[in-house]
Amino acid sequence: MVSFTGSSAVGREVMAAAGGTMKRILLECGGKSAGIFIDVEVTDDLLQRFLFDGCSLHAGQACILQSRLLLPERIHDEVVERLVELARNVTVGDPTDPEVQMGPLISGTQRDRVEAHVAAAQTDGAKLVVGGRRPAHLERGFYLEPTILTNVTPDARIAHEEVFGPVLAVLRYRTDNEAVAIANNSQYGLSGAVWGADVDRAVGVARRVRTGQIAVNGCTPGDAPFGGFKQSGLGREGGGLPGLHQYMEPKAIGIPA
Repeated sequence: MVSFTGSSAVGREVMAAAGGTMKRILLECGGKSAGIFIDVEVTDDLLQRFLFDGCSLHAGQACILQSRLLLPERIHDEVVERLVELARNVTVGDPTDPEVQMGPLISGTQRDRVEAHVAAAQTDGAKLVVGGRRPAHLERGFYLEPTILTNVTPDARIAHEEVFGPVLAVLRYRTDNEAVAIANNSQYGLSGAVWGADVDRAVGVARRVRTGQIAVNGCTPGDAPFGGFKQSGLGREGGGLPGLHQYMEPKAIGIPA
C-alpha cells in the first residue's frame, strides 16, 4: 500500500504508478474549501477566526483552509470591509517572533506562483481589496501580505485553483441552494465550514456540501477519519480503528468443524 499526502497532480501520478502492481493507495491531496456564512451574527472574533482559518494560517499553506468565503448579498460589503481592516493589522514577519501572526511562504518560487494567481484573478475581473504585495519592511524572506479578492465569480480560476498562499476569494450568493451549488462547484472536496444562528439550517447546508469534513459554527469533526472527495483524494486516515482499517485487508479462512 502507498499512503501519500501532497498535491492532487502528484497524487494522480502516484495512483497511476500504483496501478501497475495493483497496490492499494490512500491519497490526501489538495483542497479549495468553502466557508459559508448564512444567518450568523458576524462578530469580530468570528471574522478574526475565519481570516486565520481561511488565509493566514501557515501563510495559507495548508490544504484544509477555507480559502473561499461565501457571503449573502445583504452582509457582503460590511463583512468585507471588516475583514480588510483585520487583514491590514496582521503582523507579518519572522515566525520565531511571538508577536508575529503570519510567517513567510516556503520559497521564492512559491511566492512567485501565488503572486501570479493574484494577478490572473484581477485579469479575470476580481478586485484586490487588500494585500497582494511584499511587505516593505521585510527585505529578506519570502513574505506576502494577507490578500483578499472580491468580485470573484463561481467559475473564475481563483475560485477553483489551489493557491497555497495567503489569498482569500470572496463570493456572493442569494439563497442556501445557490451557496451549496457554489461550494460544490469545485474539483476538490476536502474541508469546509458553515456558520449560522439556526443550527438545523446550518447542518442542512453542511450535509449537502460534498466534502470529506465540515464544521458547523466552529465545531470540527474532531478525531473522525480524515480524507476528501474528488481531486482531494481517496480513503480516510486517522480517527482510530476506521483509519487503521484503511491499512488492512481481510482474509477469510474456512475451518472444518
